[in-house]
Amino acid sequence: MHRRTLLLGLSSLTLLAACGGDSAKFRNYSGPRITQIQVFKKKRRMFLFAGDDVVRKYRISLGGTPVGHKRFEGDGKTPEGLYYITHHNPRSAYHLSLGVSYPNAADRAFAEAQGRKPGGDIMIHGQGRKYRGRRDDWTAGCIAVTDAEIEEIFAMVQNDTPIFIFP
Repeated sequence: MHRRTLLLGLSSLTLLAACGGDSAKFRNYSGPRITQIQVFKKKRRMFLFAGDDVVRKYRISLGGTPVGHKRFEGDGKTPEGLYYITHHNPRSAYHLSLGVSYPNAADRAFAEAQGRKPGGDIMIHGQGRKYRGRRDDWTAGCIAVTDAEIEEIFAMVQNDTPIFIFP
């Protein structure tokens, strides 16, 4: 009886470990502090910097209409300019995500002057199940990387880190 209980317990633990669960997506990072993020839309590249040193680089996907600065809600564009990481979202529909401070005051003022909404909810995020494996520009204006990459970025980048998004 004890042997059977022990075998059932070990089998259950093995099954749970194989499933991974939410904790599997959270990593630790003990490298240098990331001081800025630079995104180059045209080249579809994102770089994480510690001072003047590139610590990591990534291939990215952008909004479905990637050329030009995001101006309005629903335009499919990724913003350009200086923004900041605002928050970490561990329950993102896109695996994990980091909030970007778009729209800033200038973005809001421009949209308001045009009688439109600037949009929002711009993130650096993974692909989630629905978009896993895609490499084209498929987001609604966000910056997307693979799920494995967003796990790494999520651990490395702190809130208030500046993100420079270039055309």
